[in-house]
Amino acid sequence: MRLPWTDAEANGREADYVGDDLIVVHDGGDALDGGDGKDHLIGGEGADTLGGPAIRSQLFSRNLAILMFAQAVSVTGWFAVVTAGGILGRSLAANPALATLPVSLLIVGTAVSTIIASWTMARVGRAGGFAIGATVGVFGAACAFAASLTQNFVLLCGASITLGCAAAFSKQYRFAATECVDAATAPKAISIVLLGSIFGAFLGPGLMSWGEAWVAGVPFGGSFVAIAGCYLLAAAVLLAFRPVTPSAEEETTRRARPLRVIARGRLFIIAVTGAAIGQGVMTVVMTAAPLAMHIVDGYSLAVTAAIIQAHVVAMYLPSLITGVLIGRFGTGRVMVAGAALLGTTLVAGLAGRQMLHYGLAMVALGVSWNFLFIGGTTLLARAHRPAERFRVQALNDFSIVGISALASLGAGIVMQLLGWNGVLYASIPAILVGAMVILWRGSGHGHEEATQPGLS
Repeated sequence: MRLPWTDAEANGREADYVGDDLIVVHDGGDALDGGDGKDHLIGGEGADTLGGPAIRSQLFSRNLAILMFAQAVSVTGWFAVVTAGGILGRSLAANPALATLPVSLLIVGTAVSTIIASWTMARVGRAGGFAIGATVGVFGAACAFAASLTQNFVLLCGASITLGCAAAFSKQYRFAATECVDAATAPKAISIVLLGSIFGAFLGPGLMSWGEAWVAGVPFGGSFVAIAGCYLLAAAVLLAFRPVTPSAEEETTRRARPLRVIARGRLFIIAVTGAAIGQGVMTVVMTAAPLAMHIVDGYSLAVTAAIIQAHVVAMYLPSLITGVLIGRFGTGRVMVAGAALLGTTLVAGLAGRQMLHYGLAMVALGVSWNFLFIGGTTLLARAHRPAERFRVQALNDFSIVGISALASLGAGIVMQLLGWNGVLYASIPAILVGAMVILWRGSGHGHEEATQPGLS
């Protein structure tokens, strides 16, 4: 199926909005804005026409290096809770059905904090907001240590919510990356920041496996102490971040539209739906996987952690090429491929309960998330004006993480009542909806009109 907005990207043309949601295709060679001889940063500042060396300079700038490091720390804390939260929760909860509640509350904490994070960024700036978020992570890791020390399930849930709040701030890293480069380079900048998550893929589950007995009588206590130290270091490093801010001219001449208008836009709908389906299905399956492997099928904690590590690497390692794929084939086709890989996850997971089946399912799940998440973020950067960015980013993350939180809250119950296969079958409707929205909206059906060449 032909996706007009995808074709524009694949042919090296830039898409943007006019009015509510009208995609304008720019075709000016090196002049990314369509003919004035200058590139325009998504954050709003103009720059001279950029050649290859200048783009490489952008990609390897100090800001992106800082964001990549902070992303590694954030993912370390997140996947540490995902790996051990259900296991520790099962040992502390009075009802086994509540075993995954700490993991679910991690996502709930993220969802309810997304708007707070964006509001904080708008008030104190990116650097201060990011440092505040990392400091919250220190407090969350300390609470997790105290919960394990006192064997307190309620405190463990509180720690998960707090770490989720820290994660809401870290989800702004990818948006900050797009503000540091020009529009054509944005997918690659997002990919570079997300590559930092590969370190978190090893440190998070690894720390929970290695540090399980570091502190006598405190399961995973040493792991939580190490994670607190990582967050503290990240807070200090993030203070050196220097954001790119919109020019006064763009802020004043391109007024902010109401959110209801933006939310009706084609790119916004595709961006949020694709990323939400990828995040939601990934959350459900990944929340249930450690329980299915370690508790039900009897695999060791080390083996379970290794599968989770493979999954997280699969989430972020494709970032090396996802930006290139988007530039070559277009965002739409990459997102459709991501939806197809979600189907592969179900096939592999339902085929058996051996390590190979779990491994294939979790790797396919990770790659599909990467395609949908980076694709959605790339589209979102084109769905708003500079003056709208904080509100749109907050609405986007609230929608994505909110859906993910609801999915996670149901994962433990479905796992308890229907088992691993039930979790996989329950994901089918969401995958179908996501694929249909990407294809339907991308094909130009709906209330928007594509009046520019190359869009119909």
